Order: sequence, then C-alpha cells, then structure tokens
Amino acid sequence: MVSSGSLCPLKEAGARAEVNHAVAFKGQALTRYSMINGLNITIEALGADLAGRIEGFGRLCEVQKFGTGQSNPTYKLTTTTGAYVLRAKPEGKLLASAHMVEREFRVMQALEGGPVPVPAMCCLVEGPGGPIGRSFFVMSYLDGRIFWDPALPDATPAQRGRIYDGMNRVLADLHGVDPNVVGLGEFGKPGNYFLRQSTRWASQYNASALTSDPVMLWLIDWIAENMPPDDGSVGLVHGDFRLDNMMFGPDRDEVIALLDWELSTLGHPLADLAYQCMQWRLPHQGGMRGLGGLDRAALGLPTESGYVASYLTRRGLQQIENWSFYLVFSFFRLAAILEGVVRRAHDGNASNPETARSYAKAIPVLAEMAQNIARRGA
Repeated sequence: MVSSGSLCPLKEAGARAEVNHAVAFKGQALTRYSMINGLNITIEALGADLAGRIEGFGRLCEVQKFGTGQSNPTYKLTTTTGAYVLRAKPEGKLLASAHMVEREFRVMQALEGGPVPVPAMCCLVEGPGGPIGRSFFVMSYLDGRIFWDPALPDATPAQRGRIYDGMNRVLADLHGVDPNVVGLGEFGKPGNYFLRQSTRWASQYNASALTSDPVMLWLIDWIAENMPPDDGSVGLVHGDFRLDNMMFGPDRDEVIALLDWELSTLGHPLADLAYQCMQWRLPHQGGMRGLGGLDRAALGLPTESGYVASYLTRRGLQQIENWSFYLVFSFFRLAAILEGVVRRAHDGNASNPETARSYAKAIPVLAEMAQNIARRGA
C-alpha cells in the first residue's frame, strides 16, 4: 500500500490550486458518530466495516470529501495506520451503464504492477447490500500533484515538456497492454468501437438533455453517416485520458497514477488520443482548460502534431487515417457526457452541483467545434 500524510487527526488547511496533497482537501472534520455527508453512515460504522475487509486498516479517524470531480463522490479516509481513498456511486437514480465504480476497480486491479501506474486496490463492495447502500471501492492514497491547468503556469518550459512527454508515454504504454494477458479480454464488447460508442452516447444524450441542441442532433447524424470501417484495432482505452486525471510525483515530473477509469473499456486506442488532443483546440479562457490561444512554443508545450507523432513512434505506427472523424466523435462524446452531468445537477444528485450547472455553457461550444471540424476537416 502507498500512503502519505500525517496519521489522524489530519489538520485541515486551505486548498491549493494545483496540488492534491492532504492539505488540499476540502471538507469538515467529523466526530466518530457524525453521519458522513453523502455516504449516510457514521465514521464508527464505516470504520468497523472496512476494518473487517482490509488487513491492517486500523481505526478510522477522519473522512474528508474531495472538493473536485463530477461523477463518483470520492473521500479521503485517515486511519491510525495510514490513508486510503473511497470512491462510490452517487446517490439517486442513475443512467444505465453510468458511474461504474466496479469497472474502475477491476481495471486498476488488473493493471497493478505493470507499466501503467495505478494505486493499489484494497476492496470492492458491490450492490445495495453493503454498508452505504451502493457500490464503492477503497484504494491506497498517493501523495502527489494534480495539475488542473494544462498550461502549467507554475512550471518551467523544461518541466512542461517532461510532464507532457510523461503523459504521452503512459498513453502509449496503456495501449500496449494486452487485455487478455491481464485478464481483461472480456472487458468490452466486440465489433466496431466507434459505432458502439456513438450509439451509446447518442442514447445517453437523448435521455439526459433537458432541451435538445440542434447541432448535437446534427452531429449524431453526421457521425452515423461518416462512420469509418472497423480496422480491427482493439486495446484497453481509458475513456477520459487527460492531464487532470493523472497524478505526478511530489518532487518529480513523472506520472505515478492514472486515475478515474469509470469510462474504460476495450476499444480503439485512437479514441483516447483524439480525446486528449481536444485540449490543443479548446480555448484556455472560460473554464474549458484548453491550450487554444496560448504561445505553446514559448511555454515549452508540444504541438498537437508533435504530440501525435511521439505517440505513433512509441507505438510503432506510421500514420492516422480518419483523424477528423475521431476528433468530431471526441467532441460530441464529451458534450454528451457533460449533458449527463448537467442533468444530474438538475435532478439533485450531482457530486458538485454548482460546477455541474456551469457545464451547460460548454456543451454548445463543444458541439460547434465538432461541427466545424466535420465541415472543414482537422
């Protein structure tokens, strides 16, 4: 197990913008008999349950909820022997196939000890019969840095280059994993990944949208009409591969954990690459966390084409066909995902309702960017 930070009680301090150390968590310290907000269980009861599931767990002293994240509520658990992270399904009615913490646990457990860095998995509790009435898992707590701004304003140009190269290496390593070797050969359905995924996200969008966006409906039709033939490429895809889903070492520019595997499956590896490359095209201003409009050369950041070329070299590939389609699909998919987050806020079961509601402004921006690529090319 990897853990860090002081043993309980943890002293709460102010949050930092980019660093996810123990002092960066927002949350109120609770007494042992307080009900944990969002989990509907006391510290005493949760600690007793987990002590029976995790060897050496110790006595649970404090629970703090991460202040970020929109999907599965996540908590830091501080015990007398170390620190852990609990990740649960949200409360309320959920869309089918959403919030699959069970899949997150399974894929990270399968990858432990391999080239893709992940936290150690401690236990999985499935279904409504567990102590909090819904599925959750517990993993080790890692001490490191999470960068929320892709421009990395506090880094030097050399550090930025190393951080982006580290991301690139992890992505190539992930797609080099043989799912059958690590026990994930049945982790996804066979057949055309993009056909399967476009059908899924069109359905999710239609089920979530409070008001349908005409451009989103146009994209659904365009994707169906421009679907490339299945080229047989299959690998383990993360589904949400981006900078702020990675943790870097506290004192080195190296990825120590790839997190948030809820959308992982077996599929086309280039879906992950195109999804990440949206960041080069999204605006930096307005909360979109993109690199658009920045002087990337002066900052020491790679170009999109340079990043793609490094990935292809690491994978031993020559070129990419249908790049425009992959980008359009990625923008559409992200917009559909955000529509689901906005709907959860509307229905009262979002993990961070205020931020979730703000995502409504991003959906038409993403849809318009996808439409522009569809019409003009990448």
